[in-house]
Amino acid sequence: MDFLPLNDQPITVKQARELNPLVLAYIGDGVHTLYVRLKALAGTCGKADKLHKAVTSQVKASAQAARIQQIERLLSEEESDVFRRARNAHTHSMAKNASVIDYRMATGFEALIGYLYLTGQNERLSFLLNDN
Repeated sequence: MDFLPLNDQPITVKQARELNPLVLAYIGDGVHTLYVRLKALAGTCGKADKLHKAVTSQVKASAQAARIQQIERLLSEEESDVFRRARNAHTHSMAKNASVIDYRMATGFEALIGYLYLTGQNERLSFLLNDN
């Protein structure tokens, strides 16, 4: 089972690069959360409390920061650029339970996910989200 929601109306790379990196992160956050929720649902009996615990441990900033560190060496130059732009973007909010470094790394990770999703790069997105 593929756990990615399909984007049947991708935008161009040029259009994606013109988006604010925090917008990419906003989309990426939703895509990543849905991906993790669907994957957790497939691996449990479907009780909401167990699903919630399984999901929150993977979508929190520290887990996303750890994940980007695992896959960073696999990123193309374009993907690395998207990640860096979002990581370095000025945000007006801060996670309650995350360090500044983890929060910024997680923002970069989410932007990368949003960029790949919006541009219809589903195979690449699936590869980076799955354990390598």
